[in-house]
Amino acid sequence: MARALITVPPNAKRGEVIEVRVLIQHPMETGYRPGSDGRILPRDLIRKFSCRYDDGKSNEIVFSAELYAAIAANPLISFHTVATGSGTLTFLWEGDNGFMQSEMAAIKVS
Repeated sequence: MARALITVPPNAKRGEVIEVRVLIQHPMETGYRPGSDGRILPRDLIRKFSCRYDDGKSNEIVFSAELYAAIAANPLISFHTVATGSGTLTFLWEGDNGFMQSEMAAIKVS
């Protein structure tokens, strides 16, 4: 399991635009780079990222992205969303070789 760092404001006012930042530790090998033995390292990329916001009324995707070989190792993704209600943000990363990781963060909206 990869290490993920998530930055979400713990508290927000209803209707406030909040910044969400997520970073996941992943090598992001393109499949084109030779290793120390001269052999090509196999491709190992995170291909998709999504964030769902469950505020008790809806559970909808507020951000999603498709990632490609040009993305750096340990990708940092930053986006904004509107705080609609207290709830949970669920983050999902999907990639090559069956990679899948999910993390959650709570937010309190007043």
